[in-house]
Amino acid sequence: MSTPLFLAIDAGTTSSRALVFDRAGTPLAVRRRAFAQHYPHDGWVEHDPEEIWQTTLAACREALAQVDGGAVAAIGIANQRETTLVWERDGGAAIYPAIVWQDRRTAPRCEELQRDGLAETVRAKTGLVLDAYFSATKIAWILDHVDGARARAEAGELAFGTVDSFLLWRLTGGRHLTDATNAGRTLLFDIHKQRWDDELTAIFDVPAALLPEVRDCADDFGVAGAQHFGREIRIGGVAGDQHAALVGQACFAPGMLKSTYGTGCFALLNCGAQAAASKNRLLTTLAYRLDGRATYALEGSIFNAGTAVQWLRDDLGLFADNRAIDALVASTAGNAGVYFVPAFTGLGAPHWDARARAAILGLTRDTSKAQLVRAALEAVCYQTRDLLQAMRADSGREIAVLRVDGGMAVNDWLLQFLADVAAAEVQRPPALESTAWGAACLAGLQCGAFDSLDDISEAWRAERTFQPCGDDAATSAAIAGWEEALRRVKTNAE
Repeated sequence: MSTPLFLAIDAGTTSSRALVFDRAGTPLAVRRRAFAQHYPHDGWVEHDPEEIWQTTLAACREALAQVDGGAVAAIGIANQRETTLVWERDGGAAIYPAIVWQDRRTAPRCEELQRDGLAETVRAKTGLVLDAYFSATKIAWILDHVDGARARAEAGELAFGTVDSFLLWRLTGGRHLTDATNAGRTLLFDIHKQRWDDELTAIFDVPAALLPEVRDCADDFGVAGAQHFGREIRIGGVAGDQHAALVGQACFAPGMLKSTYGTGCFALLNCGAQAAASKNRLLTTLAYRLDGRATYALEGSIFNAGTAVQWLRDDLGLFADNRAIDALVASTAGNAGVYFVPAFTGLGAPHWDARARAAILGLTRDTSKAQLVRAALEAVCYQTRDLLQAMRADSGREIAVLRVDGGMAVNDWLLQFLADVAAAEVQRPPALESTAWGAACLAGLQCGAFDSLDDISEAWRAERTFQPCGDDAATSAAIAGWEEALRRVKTNAE
């Protein structure tokens, strides 16, 4: 019998990716199809649902063509979370573009709900803050701005889902499902009782008829039809991208921490079977749910990480491709007092300032493009440090080790600077496809290729570690400069 393979769909913010893994976690095929980002107004971010679907199909077919497709035992899906779609149950056509997690159009509505004194009710049930980042106010906005949508939703004619749910609907021919990690990011799901909550749906004015059935992360999500990939393939794993990365990084014990560096930056600290309430404006979230049992995490969300580098490259034209970054940063002796706060769509944890906007501070006539690029990389590290400081305070743990993944983690300079400012050992695995690998692992658990999480843990190893070794005085001065830059950008500073 051939070794089982797994098709992982990584439905990201800027592209649809398909990877085929063997049981050891080796990526045998990797295909990527980018899709357009749409910015209709300041703070708005949208995707074309049909483009998401078509790029997903194309990437999967290309990846399967590179391997023995008959050996693929199951599909796992990891997805950009919170991004909101509403579609017709009859035919599956979306009624409005996907409103992306970065979108800030509903920030005023969140502020109204805060003034109404509802923030604590929402936090107690969901572990989340009242912010436009999450799905609930996006759903209501679509229902209120598309003619007839609210009446159709109440009549049961429409369906809501995050990207995983939309893809499941299309792949399976109409199964309306999601997993607990994605449900837990909507502001509508009680993460303690593990169910959609009537009080929350009333607060956000979202008809319950819109909502999908919630399942474990490793579960029966149906079968992808033969018309898509030439034969039927079961779908056995679904998780939000950051939760999938936690699985892929084998962070299964309380106190283990991973941080993913892509479009944004997201750090998750495994807290075990008990949800930990944050006193430092972090999120309490589901790490994963298996066999009906929830594991919880503390999460810090940075909205803009890779986007800052992308902006410098694509919009300002400071360098042609990311391979030039190393040489640019190596040419700098220090940051020359230049700080880049990449709040293009506001600031996430632990600041939660929806109205903050990006700024570059400390510019002089001598400032070079190399210093601007360095400032963008440094900002990722400073923001990670802010999250780790909050996690240390909330958990009472030292958090001496950080496992990293994502596209930006290929940069050695970035990871060494991160180790210095975060005062933690940084561990990088041989392959940085932790999100997709985590989705594959969940599918493998469901189909029996893995007996337990221990099987996944045993396969994990570090390719390289980075130890804190910077000048303490210089590091402290750099951090102080970052904190001053933050103070000048924030609109909700005390």
